[in-house]
Order: sequence, then C-alpha cells, then structure tokens
Amino acid sequence: MENGPCTGYSAAATTEALALRQGPPAAVRSALLAARERTLALAEDFRQALGPAPHLPYAPELNPPLWELGHIAWFQEWWIARNPQRRLGVRADPQAARPPSLVPQADGWYDSSRVAHRSRWELPLPGSEATQAYLAQTLARTLQLLDALDSPDDQALYFFRLAAVHEQMHAEAAVYMGQTVGIALREGIEPPQVEEGAELPVGPLRFGLGTSCAGFAFDNELPAHEVELPRFAIDAAPVTWGAFLPFVEGGGYDNPCWWTPEGLAWLAAQRQRRPAGLRRGPQGWEQMRHGAWRALRVREVAVHLSAHEAEAWCRWSGRRLPTEVEWECAALTQPRFRWGLAWEWTASRFEPYPGFVPHPYRDYSMPWFGSRRVLRGASPATAPALAHARYRNFYEPHRRDIFAGFRSARGP
Repeated sequence: MENGPCTGYSAAATTEALALRQGPPAAVRSALLAARERTLALAEDFRQALGPAPHLPYAPELNPPLWELGHIAWFQEWWIARNPQRRLGVRADPQAARPPSLVPQADGWYDSSRVAHRSRWELPLPGSEATQAYLAQTLARTLQLLDALDSPDDQALYFFRLAAVHEQMHAEAAVYMGQTVGIALREGIEPPQVEEGAELPVGPLRFGLGTSCAGFAFDNELPAHEVELPRFAIDAAPVTWGAFLPFVEGGGYDNPCWWTPEGLAWLAAQRQRRPAGLRRGPQGWEQMRHGAWRALRVREVAVHLSAHEAEAWCRWSGRRLPTEVEWECAALTQPRFRWGLAWEWTASRFEPYPGFVPHPYRDYSMPWFGSRRVLRGASPATAPALAHARYRNFYEPHRRDIFAGFRSARGP
C-alpha cells in the first residue's frame, strides 16, 4: 500500500498543521493565540472600512461581521469551558447539559446549528466592545483550562485543537467576505505563480485514503481505508490564467458543448459570460481583488472559478478533473506535486467514507454530505495550521467567491 508517513514528508502538511494535529499542549496554545491574533486583525480591518458597528447587506455567502466574532467566542466556550465532557474528546456527548454562557443570550444568537442564517441580520447583537470582551474572556478561560491539563492525551486536547482550526476557518471566511465586498485587508493575498505543463504519472497502486495517524483528525477524514487506483496522470500544478484565458477568448463560455447540464443552468443565471471579477483593461485581462483592479499574469494560478467553469475548461482541453482520491494520492506520493496555491475543485461529491462516525460537532460534516463538492489543497488565505494534504474542504459547486481553482488529470 502506498501512503505518506504521519510526519517527515514535506508535501503532506505544513509544520504548523502537523504541530497542531499531533503536537503537545504548547503547540496547541500557540495555534490558539495565532488564530486569535488573526481574528482581531481582520476585525480591525472591517471596522476601519465599515465603522465601529460593521454591517453588511444580506447575502447567502456572508455572515454579519459581529455575528462571526461572537460565534467564534461562543463556539470556544461551548465546546471547552462549558463542556463537562471535554476530556473525552470524540467520545463526548454533544447533548450533555451545560452551565450558562458568560453572555446570557449567547446560545440564542451564536449557535449556528439553531440560528437560521437569514435571521442573523436581525438579531440584537452586542456592539463591538462587548463582543471583543466576550472573545477575550473565552480565550482566557480556554488557555487556563489547557494549561491545567494533567494528562494531555489526544482526547483531552481534541476540543482545544478543534477550536483553533474552527477559528482559522472563520478567519479565511472573513478574507472571502472582504474580497466580496471590496475591503482592503492588511494581510496581502498575492496570487502564486507556477510553471505549467508538467504532468505526473501515478499508479497503478493501492492507496491508504484518510487519516490513520494519532492526533487530531476531522470526522470526514475517517476512517482510513485502502483504495485501488488504476494508472492516471495529473498536473504537477494548478491551471494558470495563461492556460485558462484562451478558453475565455475562444468563446468557451458561449459554446454549450463544453458544459454539463448543471453548468449550463448555472451559466444561464450569470450576468456575464466570463470568470467573476474579470474585465479587459488597457494592459490586458484584469481581476477585481479587494476593491481594486489588478492585471493578471499568465503564470498566476487561476482563482475565483466555480466547479462548473473548471469542468468546462477540462472538456475543452480534453482533460478531466481529478477525483479527491487521485489528488490525495498524488499529494502524498509525488514529490513534484505542488499544492497550497489555491483550493482545487475535484470531481468528487462530498460523501462520508465507509464506516464514517460523526464527531461531537455533528453539524460539521453530516448536513453537507451529497450537496457539496470536495476541494483539496489550501489557498494563500488558508492558515498554515489547516494546510494538510488529507484535509477535505467542501463547497457548493457554484461558489466563485472562494480562492478556488483546479488542476486537471487524464486516464485511466
């Protein structure tokens, strides 16, 4: 069976991701503090752009900025300070009775499992200062409980690790929100550039899919199991604008033969027949990034593309999207495989692995099986603590606001 080792293989994960998933309490503490530093910096950027009570009009892909901050504090408090079974880790009962929150109304405001998305714009949420105080209080209690652990095994550390990755997911969502509404952020998102054209042959082989190492794993990465893979070939790097724009310029958005039925339905609903945020400028193609037009470079990884656009380009070029199994296998067995440059659409629908058992945070995976598409990799907006080759991201295939591109494959 071909598989990447748990540690020591540079392509498997960043140092920060391995430290958070498998490291001691000190590494988890550092990850929690890094996540909070980023959260507060992004919150300040939104305040600078939108005022002391930042407000955005409703959109299905967004959340109110103050709700996001309160939810981060609530999530940490719910699963750690208020969780009587936190030491049990994945064996904890999610319905165990909890003491009250530091904020009496918090459960009715910030529980994403019970508070309907549209209603979040109408809630009488606390102001910026009160929300910041809630964030500070919950983090202080979290760190106190982490430092007090007398037997910090993987189960005792589970919810602390979960809180750190959860906060970084929301930080990345804040970057997407800033891109969507045109807010400049202090953390620069410079599009990566790659050399194109290389293709990697893989297999045939028997591959171990999913996480089998000790430490933290998301429930949808489990259980690890073996998969037979026939021979295939996959791009060494994601598709660049230099490769994608000829499809645009050649009328690819006007030719239905390149599109799936779902893609055609999505295309019919679009206002323009070209990638989101693109226009022809005096120096060539430009893309809107955080409120400013920037010229594209041919070696830049193409991003802000939906899964439908990725599939259309693949048909046009005589290729296909890789499955998530092929992607993970190549990332773990091919040293020349470059990832972490963009989230990458795959051909795989988000489904549970055989033998899946949900973790206590029931709404992380289960509600989305069958309705989302798997993306693999990481983007420049992804925290290093999340960048792991076995991490399964998942979004609806029409989404263009995320930093998503793709690579192509062929065979068997």
